[in-house]
Amino acid sequence: YDLWTCLVPAGCSVLAGDRANMRSDLSLIKNSAFKGIYSLVGLAAVNFLLLPGICLLHLSDVSNAEPSVPVSEDNNTEILLLVWHYRKRNPCDCWEKFRISGCTITEDRSMYNKADAVVMWHQDHQTISNVKARLPPEPRPPAQKWIWGNFESPTNVKRLWKFEGIYNLTLNYREDSDIFLPVGYLIPNVLLDKVPQASLAHRLNSSSDPRPGFVAWVVSHWENRLERVRFYKLLKNHIKIDVFGHAGTRTLPKGRDSVVQMIRQYRFYLAFENSQHTDYITEKLWNAVQGGAIPVVLGPSRKNYERCLPPEAFIHVDDFPTVQELALYLLKVKDSPALIQMHLSWRRDYSVYTPSLWGEFYCTACKAVRMRKGRINVIKNLTAWFLS
Repeated sequence: YDLWTCLVPAGCSVLAGDRANMRSDLSLIKNSAFKGIYSLVGLAAVNFLLLPGICLLHLSDVSNAEPSVPVSEDNNTEILLLVWHYRKRNPCDCWEKFRISGCTITEDRSMYNKADAVVMWHQDHQTISNVKARLPPEPRPPAQKWIWGNFESPTNVKRLWKFEGIYNLTLNYREDSDIFLPVGYLIPNVLLDKVPQASLAHRLNSSSDPRPGFVAWVVSHWENRLERVRFYKLLKNHIKIDVFGHAGTRTLPKGRDSVVQMIRQYRFYLAFENSQHTDYITEKLWNAVQGGAIPVVLGPSRKNYERCLPPEAFIHVDDFPTVQELALYLLKVKDSPALIQMHLSWRRDYSVYTPSLWGEFYCTACKAVRMRKGRINVIKNLTAWFLS
């Protein structure tokens, strides 16, 4: 489904001021040397703002398949979800936190025969040498569903072919997975009183006040073969980039949310993924959004990113024919209040939410299992699907 769903409230004339501002900003630069990028980004932004209503991430569907039997949130169906590879956390109350009813999450393997579903993370499979030790015992209880969980990119998923034909559902960042769980998403501020996640969402600030830093990048895993490293080496020939993390020369501030704290000091942040695959958009992007920087992204296509953010909210490296032209554009934006505001004004209407792995991911998986109660399908082409 399309992640952006448009609602048209009665009598709503939303974003008229933004539309006028955007047209004004575009008129300032339409004859500049960067005309090409605005034909792609700026005009797309105008189209986004001209939508007759409010665009928001679709929050209601957690499963991409129709339920096998009608299931409502107020029925008596109870689901026990077992997390097979468990890291000790506090118990999660799915109803209190996310208004998901009828779900119990456990790590107690003695409950295996009673569990309606078992979640297994592929990265845990990869760290266990004995294949037999990676999986629950066979034969599995009747109608029990095994869920393949993974948030790594295909580049970093090994030996997937060994697990063909055993799983019933996929839990993944990909939009076409059975249980779709993005790493982050936007919530329109007008809906904050209507979604349980609102209490944990971060309201965005559209301020374009000056920032002391220009471009920042956090990188902990450095391999010269990676596209993000090659691109950085070319880009640093044209502009100054402050590099943080294990592979950098600068030190992150201490305390919680150290990356976001650092990003708040910079105008741009390089949200470079370690590999380029469909829907593989990680916390790197959402850290930039929370920190109020303009993300410069390297990952899947621009169209893919536009399912997560308005088109003017980020700068894609593919928008420019050369690295030098990207560098020149960043320099131009840095010195132009109008261009900075063009990239940031959308933020005043949104909050950002990043789900908790232990809490929302498992509760959402449990809800999907409730919707499929009594239905068993076996995934026979897991490798071909995930590598596509």
